Amino acid sequence: MDRQQISRLAHAHHPIAAPLADGSVARLLDRAMAGTEQGRALELGCGEGAWLLRALAAGPGWRAVGVDLDAAALTRARESAAALGVARRIGLHHLDAREFTAEEPFDLVLCVGATHAFGGLLPTLAAARELLAPGGRLLVGEGFWQREPSGAALDGLGAAREDFADLATTTERVLAEGWTPVFGLVSTEQEWDEYEFAWTGSLAEWALDHPDHPDAAAAREAADRHRTGWLHGYRGTLGFVTYLLRRD
Repeated sequence: MDRQQISRLAHAHHPIAAPLADGSVARLLDRAMAGTEQGRALELGCGEGAWLLRALAAGPGWRAVGVDLDAAALTRARESAAALGVARRIGLHHLDAREFTAEEPFDLVLCVGATHAFGGLLPTLAAARELLAPGGRLLVGEGFWQREPSGAALDGLGAAREDFADLATTTERVLAEGWTPVFGLVSTEQEWDEYEFAWTGSLAEWALDHPDHPDAAAAREAADRHRTGWLHGYRGTLGFVTYLLRRD
């Protein structure tokens, strides 16, 4: 069972692929689009387009572009856009986000929970800088260490200590790259727990509902492994911050 299929199933009931509740998503988009009746938004690693579809629903004068490697997720994004009546205002590209280029810059660039596509936060900032219009904004979400990670936490994440830093250091790195945080949200423990239970629960439920499917056992195994890594490893250790950034 490939990683893309697992992710699609796991996010069936939590389409935002990050530990953010609906209210937090709404607040972040409201600040990111504030004072702009029309504009162009780009999401790098858009999946099924949840962020962009919400942005288009909130901003009738906005247009959007999404980029992702998961063709099936993009198909669902197109279907959702048609159902919402915003299909003419969104373009979706089956492409590695690192290879995306555009003739016109964007007023808002988003990459929340997908910085791994670029190899981390700092390469994501560098890529976004090339795509953002002067005065534009970047909405980027990244993990950070809430406390020193134990061996169990690192094993549960399949991560190394140097993959993340604490919140202060992460923010200082952003500033050092010439970006200024103008807003931000740190996900709460409740948001994390809801996200992880939704992730593991959706995957496990799919396996229960499709016991004869050839991928059922793999889906259940992935859900169990993820749940164990979270509850016995990184719960309370890995945090998540979403910054709204502008260039100096």
